[in-house]
Amino acid sequence: MNLGSWRSLDGTDGGPSLRLPSRHLVTHGVVVGMTGSGKTGLLTVMVEEALSEGIPTIIIDVKGDLPNLMLSFPTFEPKAIEPWVEGDAMAIAEQRRAALAGWSIGQEQLAQYHDTTSVRVLTPGATSGEPLHVLSTLERRSSRWNSDPETARDALSAAVSLVLRLLGRDPDPAKSKDHVLLSVLAERRFVSGQNAELGALMDDLNDPPIDRIGALSLDSFMKKTDRRALAASLNTLLASPTFATWRQGASLDVGEWLQKRDGRTPAVVVSVAHLDDEERALVLGVVLEEILCWVRTLGGSQNLKALIVFDEVYGFLPPHPANPPTKRPIVALMKQARAFGVGVVIATQNPMDLDYRALSNAGLWCLGRLQTDADRERVMDGLALEDPSFANTLQRLAPRWFVMRDAHTSSTPVLLHPRHTMTLMRGPMTRSEIRKARDAVAKACVTPSAARGPLGALESIPPCVTPSAARGPLGALESAE
Repeated sequence: MNLGSWRSLDGTDGGPSLRLPSRHLVTHGVVVGMTGSGKTGLLTVMVEEALSEGIPTIIIDVKGDLPNLMLSFPTFEPKAIEPWVEGDAMAIAEQRRAALAGWSIGQEQLAQYHDTTSVRVLTPGATSGEPLHVLSTLERRSSRWNSDPETARDALSAAVSLVLRLLGRDPDPAKSKDHVLLSVLAERRFVSGQNAELGALMDDLNDPPIDRIGALSLDSFMKKTDRRALAASLNTLLASPTFATWRQGASLDVGEWLQKRDGRTPAVVVSVAHLDDEERALVLGVVLEEILCWVRTLGGSQNLKALIVFDEVYGFLPPHPANPPTKRPIVALMKQARAFGVGVVIATQNPMDLDYRALSNAGLWCLGRLQTDADRERVMDGLALEDPSFANTLQRLAPRWFVMRDAHTSSTPVLLHPRHTMTLMRGPMTRSEIRKARDAVAKACVTPSAARGPLGALESIPPCVTPSAARGPLGALESAE
């Protein structure tokens, strides 16, 4: 992976390219930095490099920037970017050509990247991208019930928890009677080869096909009136027009998402920028649980077989005692996924947002400018650094400069200046823009796999400059000295 150019911490030139072996991301990465530090640009470069090496990638998009990934064009022609830029498209196209030329990326490399990658944008609860059936592991029987029932049961548990959260009921699989009963009824249908749609489960609650739950009779476990109340709640949920969109579209099948088609490496963006905070946590909790289930079906590997990117992770991986639905699967992925060759890269504006267990499992750190003493101290604690000059460096970094430390190579950090992205980074995309980009891909008659849809994104960044980075890594302070 060619991430960009680098310098030593004292500012002396290091080299025109910083190459990170993809296997180093198996031990996960953390990118932190204040707004405008260039985190999204760096993450996009990582995604592009992974895809160029044939490594499928899932991107969690919270802010709306990462659908930009579908704006990869095989040419520098102004006409290609004209619908997506403001101002003189010809001047912007030439600026883009010159910026990429600084990293030895020409039209041949652009065309190769465009022709060998496929970007798919999933938008749960909306039709701007490709809709996602967030309850598909509950309502659509998976072949895993034949080959790996334990993994299928874990995915079912996450879907039942989501339903109960939407109903305002206890979602705990170990304590909630609602959860136990719905899971038993659903599993009974799956084992017999049926689906377990919510309507069918509602019928099973009103007219139970079983007599016992565990060692108790069904009526002793849950009274008939309580079962009917649960069925009535399910009916209210089913009748909601808003909820209908959540039950249509692509199945929640990570293994299918990451299959290569027509020689193209897939990038799947799960975009939740259009949802409110509570909906995001619920949906991403189910998606991440499904990713975790999929990871556990893989064989062991020391090479990077897939990459999971999450930006912005604020609020989804908080310190103790907060425990949103996303926290458990993220922590589990960062503890276990490396054994299966799956890397996780998370990004946030400050390290105080992150659970310490997640920080301790990261082998790669990319640190942009950090304004507060608390943020800098948290990073230094996580990296076991005591040199006060390091904290001073983090405070003075210019935009699009990062202090990078790779546990696989050396304990000495270096300054990283990410290369220009091949993707056109135009800032957050609205739902109508995502739909427009998806339609443009389909109209261009690209291959069917690419036509299925684009991506979703994050934090917008200013236009990139050439690798010389005139201000230097420490910005105006550097020239003042």
